[in-house]
Amino acid sequence: MINIAVCDDEKCMAEKIEKMAENFFRKKHTEISIIKYSSGEGLLKSNERTEILFLDIGMRGMDGIETARRLRGNGYDGFLIFITVLKEMVFQSFEVQPFDYLVKPVQEEHFEKTMERLVRSMQDRISPEKVNLLVQKGCERNIISFQELVCCEIIDRKVYLYLASGEVIDYYESIEKLEKKLDGRFFRCHRSYLINLNYLKSYRNSTAYMANGKEIPVSRLRSKEFSKVILQYMREWRL
Repeated sequence: MINIAVCDDEKCMAEKIEKMAENFFRKKHTEISIIKYSSGEGLLKSNERTEILFLDIGMRGMDGIETARRLRGNGYDGFLIFITVLKEMVFQSFEVQPFDYLVKPVQEEHFEKTMERLVRSMQDRISPEKVNLLVQKGCERNIISFQELVCCEIIDRKVYLYLASGEVIDYYESIEKLEKKLDGRFFRCHRSYLINLNYLKSYRNSTAYMANGKEIPVSRLRSKEFSKVILQYMREWRL
């Protein structure tokens, strides 16, 4: 049983999402339970446990981003899919880690593509693949999970790895070699920096603001590609 919530103050949109979800999971021979909310306030008051949440951004009263911020703050770790009129709104939502967004009017083809990826991600969450970086410093070896690596900086041929725990590990390696060892969740936004997009909170004025408080420059030559990579990441990667 998969528990799903739909939060949208437009009744017809909530019903449309409900119907598409029912059709999709019927083809997967998967049983689901769907509960609908008409406001962020109502959703926050609920104690219902859900694995998937469809959340409208432009609701009256508390908007979807603020609702999601409070949900994440309360420990919600389900798959969050925003419903929005303008896809540009996604750039305001890094910190709440949405899985994807659906642009109104929601097309069934886009909905099904999103759900196919979501199902694969749910399966990966059940049996996650461990992806690690092996760091050798003299006789010492450290195994670092990609999931723990917030960002990387190179200073005078030495790489500094900033971990979610606050620990910093340094060793000698070129940033080019390190970049080849990492996967698609990492982006080289500057000649001296690699960042884990999962820890990106916001991006403005050529600066990437990370969850650990670091402010990392995005070079002018990479800024256009960075915007495209962010959107691609939100469609293809989750931690």
